[in-house]
Amino acid sequence: MKFEECLEKILPLDEKAKDACQKRWDSIAKPLKSLGKFEEHLVQIAGIQRTSQIHFNKKVLVIMCADNGVVAEGVTQTGQEVTAIVAENFLDGKSCAAIMCKDTRTDIFPIDIGMATDTPRVRKEKIAYGTKNMAKEPAMTREEAIHAIEIGIILAEELKAQGYDVIATGEMGIGNTTTSSAVASVLLKKPVGQVTGKGAGLSSQGLCKKIQVIEKSIAKHKPDGNDPVDVLSKVGGFDLAGLTGLCLGGAAQKIPVVIDGFISSVAALLAVRLCPQAGDYILASHVSKEPAGAMILEALNKSPSLTCDMCLGEGTGAVSLFPLLEMALHIYEKMSTFAQIEIEDYVPLE
Repeated sequence: MKFEECLEKILPLDEKAKDACQKRWDSIAKPLKSLGKFEEHLVQIAGIQRTSQIHFNKKVLVIMCADNGVVAEGVTQTGQEVTAIVAENFLDGKSCAAIMCKDTRTDIFPIDIGMATDTPRVRKEKIAYGTKNMAKEPAMTREEAIHAIEIGIILAEELKAQGYDVIATGEMGIGNTTTSSAVASVLLKKPVGQVTGKGAGLSSQGLCKKIQVIEKSIAKHKPDGNDPVDVLSKVGGFDLAGLTGLCLGGAAQKIPVVIDGFISSVAALLAVRLCPQAGDYILASHVSKEPAGAMILEALNKSPSLTCDMCLGEGTGAVSLFPLLEMALHIYEKMSTFAQIEIEDYVPLE
């Protein structure tokens, strides 16, 4: 599906399904709204799936893997070779995300959307062998940015056809907190220093350099904050673009998308800036420890379900929410109603 066609397919949630879900929650023999976000999430998902008979039979984590040319500026602790190694580890079950997926019965799909090297087993949807160094030239062309977005859209179509009920987003790419901080600074209209953190573990001196590189890149290319594709192409990454497409594609296919931390949240904000309706299809799993983590969620009008000081990425926070959603669904389906146990219903009080 093409980019413009996808945007046209994103519709409002089904209010009748949401109301039916809320009525079921309110009939359960417990204080009204007492399960908080558990209830809110299921009501939202009912609206997304167009039914109060919610289903989580098949879950998937999609991890967009890509390298970033800005690594040449010394903004990271490790080199680009790590991206490909970790991407392979996802398939070997040796990464944090892979272990969590096994525990939660979640399928894991790493995608090479722009790694600097090829790997034999990771699905290749490569736009290029990493982005350009944004400190010297735009990270990618506008056409490449749209192509990367469309890869995410197409993946969502495939997952829908394969019967997946919920998608978690993840990423792997050395240097992607630098690109995400650049995009966040432009979209939020915040100083770079306020939105940029140490990523995977920079020193204070390294953080200062990272901030300077981002400031230089933004000043050089002048990305238009009112044009998300322009921002992506000038200071973004292929992983960000792919995740943006996954958020849009999930919305078009009526699949809930559980976003991970800072980087996934930046991609979600790009998606929402492209199509505000897409925000209704997104659930925030947790708030990243990165400085802009809470800022991005606020811009998305989302509150995190988990606050665990996580900043690992890979989709680890998103997958962490799956067992809680399933627990909520079990309560929703199995708990007795007020009528069944013959006590008077709770009623809303002023």
